[in-house]
Amino acid sequence: MSGTTLWVAVVVASVGCYLLKLAGLSVPAAWVEQPWVARIVDFVPAALLAALVAVQGLTSDGAVVVDGRLAGLAVAALALALRAPFIVVLVLAGAAGAGVHALTG
Repeated sequence: MSGTTLWVAVVVASVGCYLLKLAGLSVPAAWVEQPWVARIVDFVPAALLAALVAVQGLTSDGAVVVDGRLAGLAVAALALALRAPFIVVLVLAGAAGAGVHALTG
């Protein structure tokens, strides 16, 4: 990708983001205040985060891979279910992922 193509892509993406933000601000308040909209908006961040975690934790180069990341994710989910403090969740997940990676190579 050449430098010019990269800058064109950056400018187009920036303008697109600005227009998307402007469109969100232009929505009438009556539309946003409807109960079904509020219910949907409450679940969007969780759905996006779940999709990001699934893609980052289970894929590598476009293929599904089972490795230390999945073990770390499982340990983190278990620690969160047991209401462990967040720093403990991070340490346990990192240790589990690193341990599996060290054992399997």
